[in-house]
Formats: sequence, structure tokens, C-alpha cells
Amino acid sequence: MSVDGPSGADAPPTPEDSGRHAAVGESAAVGESAAVGESDGVAVPSAAGHPTERKARRQRSAPTIYDVAQAAGVAPSTVSRTFSRPGRVNSETADRIRKVAAELGYRTNPMARALSTTHTNLLALVVPDITNPVYFEIINGVQDEAGEAGYTVLLVDSRESDRRERESLDRALPIVEGIVLGTSRMSDASIRMIAKQKPMVALNRAVREIPSVVPDNARGVRRALEHLGELGHDPVTYLAGPEASWADGMRWRGLREASLELAVHVRRLGPLAPTVAGGVAGAKAWIQAPTTGVIAYNDLVAIGFIRYVTTHGYRVPEDVSVVGYDNIFAADLVTPPLTTVATPRRALGAAAVRNLIAQIKGAHPRGGPPVVVPVKLVERQSTGPAPHQRAVTANQTGSVLPRR
Repeated sequence: MSVDGPSGADAPPTPEDSGRHAAVGESAAVGESAAVGESDGVAVPSAAGHPTERKARRQRSAPTIYDVAQAAGVAPSTVSRTFSRPGRVNSETADRIRKVAAELGYRTNPMARALSTTHTNLLALVVPDITNPVYFEIINGVQDEAGEAGYTVLLVDSRESDRRERESLDRALPIVEGIVLGTSRMSDASIRMIAKQKPMVALNRAVREIPSVVPDNARGVRRALEHLGELGHDPVTYLAGPEASWADGMRWRGLREASLELAVHVRRLGPLAPTVAGGVAGAKAWIQAPTTGVIAYNDLVAIGFIRYVTTHGYRVPEDVSVVGYDNIFAADLVTPPLTTVATPRRALGAAAVRNLIAQIKGAHPRGGPPVVVPVKLVERQSTGPAPHQRAVTANQTGSVLPRR
């Protein structure tokens, strides 16, 4: 927004200014800000401050609602209603106004309109790490569903920091109509406090009194452990995720329960960063007491683990079988292709937005049990029979076992 006033080149020169400009004129080339008369030392406005130039600047500025109103021969209020409440303007008049606006290059300002209507059609999506491929499909699902409903998504990357997450939300709250928290690292109390200010849905996190959408973590890790158990792996190592991760806690809890039911021992290494580097750190700890089966918190951790152990003399799956979680696009590209638990991430994001928009439109928030989305195990080449199982099979068939 520009404000007319005696500033810059438009301000009248003071006696001190005149003397200063005269001195400049005597010793150096004249700049754009002023030209100096050699005979009397009086500062003369430059072309930038000339009335003609000021008029040209105004002509180059963005057209306003008043420009459209004048060109269309209507009141400014009619132009405003055409774009904000089209049903209240005669269709023929509205068409004429829109045509004039297009010719002038006029664009509505949604933020300015929001100041008076409190509707910005903006939703905030918070993710802990935008570089983590697991969030790509979630973001797509959120954006697709929001776009179809006429909303735009403001993406917030908290970088695995609860403090940064809270600070970013504090800045976003005044301009968004609702929030999708994707795998939040904040405490339950902090989440509930924010939910009192704006409609919210928690994704990949169950929070009491907050509508939530989560994958079936217990089912996912049980299928992973069943798969390794059927291949003869016992015990199995779980490479844990971040300490503040709700999903990590649920997966470890599910593994312990499945361990008792399936009679397969499990142990936990971590917490680890949910990254390839976190997988490398987990591999270094695993090597101190290796097991033939490994379940990773996510696919990135699994990939980091495989990368490290294969450079230290271990073969996958001949010596150690590895299962990831999430089925990111890279799971099928690594060597060997990764067995993993697939989560419908796009569906998770879309379900969260549908729930959120329903709240924005007046539906009562559903704060009971979370909406649980099913998962499935995708078997690839990173898992195989445990070494002792292969030995039994080899002895029975008379084949020769490969050497490590």
C-alpha cells in the first residue's frame, strides 16, 4: 500500500539541502536524486520527482476496485459484491464487471477480504520434515482434497522440533481457518490448547479430545513380525524412531503384544532419527549383537541400515532380513527391494481434510477414538529364510550354502 505525502524527491528542499546539493554539483556528476543549478545553487527536482513521472508511476500501479467501478460504470460496492457475493449482483452486470476487471488486470485480494469476512480459505498443514518422502503423498492428499473444496494449503515444516512447530503455528493461526497436524512432536496439552483456537485434525497421532486419523500401527508391525517369524527369525530387532514420536510408541507397543502371541522375541534399539543417518546409527549398534531379523521404524531407517551392514560384510537377506514401514517410492528402488508395511498416505491426508472442513462448516469435532486406516505388508527381496532355516533346507536337498 502506498501513501501520498511529501517524502523523497517530492519533499521541498531545506536551506541545508540546497547547500549540500550545490556542493555536490560543483565537485561531482549530478545523480538521479537531484540536479543542481550552477548559477544559484538551488536544487531542482529530478525527472523521478516530476509531476509527469509521478502520474506515470500511478498508472503503472495495480488497478484498484475504484478503477474497475469507474470503467464499468457502477459503484465500488457493486464491484466488491461481484467478487465476494456474486449471487447478490445481476448476472449481466457481474459479467460486465468481470470482463472489465480482466481487461484492466484487476485481481481480488483474498487477505484483505478476509479482514472483514474472517474467511481466508487457508488451511495449515504441519509436517516434521518436508524432505522425508513419507510426507509427499500426505501433502498431495491434503492439497487435492483442499483444492476441490476451494481451500489453499499453507505448508509448515517444523524440522522435528516441537518448539519450532509451536512458534510457526502461533504465526499461522490468525490467517488460517483450520489445521492438519501431521505427525506432531508437540505435547498433547499443547495440541489441545491450539485446538481451542482453530478447528484441528491430528494425523498419525491420536490425541484425546482431538479428531485424529491414524494408520493401523498395531496391525502393521504384527504383520511384519509374523512374516519374519514364519521365515524362522527369532529374536528380531526393532530400530526405533524419534523419542517424541507417537507412532513409534504405538509400533513398539504393538510389537511387544505380538511378540507374546507369536512367541517371537523382540528387542529395541533407539531412539533413532527417522532418516537414513538414523538407520546407519542403528546398524552400528546392531552389529554389536546382531539378530537375523530387523524391523525398522520407517523405510529411510531401513535403507540406512541396509547401506551400512552391506558394506561391513553382511548380506541382505542371506544374513539378515529387513522390513521397513510406509512403502515410500524409494522402497522398490533400493538393492535389494525393501519388504515394507504400506500405509495409504494420500488417503490419510484426504480423510484429515474432509474431517477438518466439516468442522469449519459447523460440524461438532469428533473427539472419540481415532479414525483407523488399514495397512498391508508388501513382500519384496529384503526378507528371506533365517540362516539356520536355509541350513536345514540345504541339508535336506544336498545343496551347498553360500559363504559370507
